[in-house]
Amino acid sequence: MFGSEYEIQARRRTLTVLQDEARRVFDAARDLALCYRALLAQDQVGVQSAIERIRKAEDDVEALRRLLTREVAEMGTMMISREDFLRAAYEIEEIAGYTNGIAFRFSQVKMSVLKDENIENGITELVDMAVESVQRLNEVVRALAINPASAIDLANSVQKVERQVDEKYRIIVASLLNNINTLSDLLLLKDIVEGLEELADRSLAASDSVTILALGL
Repeated sequence: MFGSEYEIQARRRTLTVLQDEARRVFDAARDLALCYRALLAQDQVGVQSAIERIRKAEDDVEALRRLLTREVAEMGTMMISREDFLRAAYEIEEIAGYTNGIAFRFSQVKMSVLKDENIENGITELVDMAVESVQRLNEVVRALAINPASAIDLANSVQKVERQVDEKYRIIVASLLNNINTLSDLLLLKDIVEGLEELADRSLAASDSVTILALGL
């Protein structure tokens, strides 16, 4: 605990910024799911609209991370666990970048390659799982300011979802290799599912950093 009211207020401000960052990353992840569903509906306007929102969220996340960095820098060595705050902030920011990259790749997919029901449904499930991993991370960060101990407990749910994503990823990759004959289509879809798997991995890494942060609060 900080020794002065100023230090306590500074920590609260930093936690609030971290929460805002995690919330905007979750907003982007939800828009990623909307982007994929718009693709399936052959709604190009919906796809582009979702991409624009994701880009805006990524910009917001970067601005929030910069704000958090300034807050931590102003506190200097007086702030406990400042390295842990920064690590968590940067790892959460990485999630926004992955989300934007996946959304762009969605915009390049031809509907003809999603005719296979197993592939279409498999990617839908993988998208939903990846979004859930970001949602769980958001819950962990929100809990951090209220009860650090509960944040540590909630982090287990992120790991559980990440394992489910890994299993689904392997199934989908096998399906792609067996059913997609055009190399360019195969590489694009493989890029997408790898990105979704990495999205869950990044959520787990950020959750681990938040857990370390919670231990120091």
